Amino acid sequence: MAVAARVDPKSYFAPQEWAPLARRSRWKGLALLAHAWIVIGLAMALAVAAPGWWKLAAIPLAIAIIGGRQLGLAILMHDAAHAALHPNLKVNDWVGNHLTTGGLIDYRNYHLAHHKYAQQAEDPDLVLSAPFPITATSLRRKIVRDLTGQTYWKQRWSGLVKRIANRKPGEPLWPILRDAAYARRRFLTGMAVTVAVTAPLGAWWVWPVLWLVPQATWLPMITRLRNIAEHACVAKDEPDPLRHARTTRANWLERAVIAPYYVNYHCEHHMFMHVPCYNLPRAHRLLKAKGVMDGMLTARGYVSVLRTASARAA
Repeated sequence: MAVAARVDPKSYFAPQEWAPLARRSRWKGLALLAHAWIVIGLAMALAVAAPGWWKLAAIPLAIAIIGGRQLGLAILMHDAAHAALHPNLKVNDWVGNHLTTGGLIDYRNYHLAHHKYAQQAEDPDLVLSAPFPITATSLRRKIVRDLTGQTYWKQRWSGLVKRIANRKPGEPLWPILRDAAYARRRFLTGMAVTVAVTAPLGAWWVWPVLWLVPQATWLPMITRLRNIAEHACVAKDEPDPLRHARTTRANWLERAVIAPYYVNYHCEHHMFMHVPCYNLPRAHRLLKAKGVMDGMLTARGYVSVLRTASARAA
């Protein structure tokens, strides 16, 4: 099998430059994780506290902010998959598995294969980038499916409904529901705890509106945009390790609701996959100063990437 070409950090950085880039902080990753949950909490509080008709503006704003931080939690779990969230591996794995989106170990095994075979035939994520470019109409349909919850339903629940509908005659329902509940125990526990805390305050709607709706609408859309920005229109079997992934410039608004926690520095991440996310901007600046950026795959912004990814003629 074709293993993707690798980058040697010594080719680009002196030892005194590389050491701080590779260093894992004991507090920075945890601070980003705390930031994600604090922002989610504050956005919820804003929506709850907004008076009268102001809720019509506060709730959609909160949905976009919370969905962005839900992606942020996934990004921090991704850092934990690279053992980059904390220098102590036990702390890294516990935090990465319990305080983010969960499923760390299974994700790590899958994701490291993506890095090993990036853009090669054996890349398990190649299916995400292979269809591009697509037509603008096709991209709009995908975004509509994301924002209306159709993507979420298909990915999270349609399999269970199909499994129940296709039961053999006499097959009991309870084992299916029990297994489904166990697989979704984090989801159900979060729902139960949030409703138990908010319902006595008259805010029973916080979980369905301010957690489930972002998770079912905004999160799938920005996850799609992130996937497109990272690898869409990158050639299969690309031999150049500086062009296995794309770095996309992100302004402050995009960082707030689309590309949190430096996820837009994806080319640098593939070049140096164990560098913590909070050190990627510094790596970017150093590479730019050294004139390496001209050989890397980059984009001016997310709108630019979407134009490229939807440039196929109807």
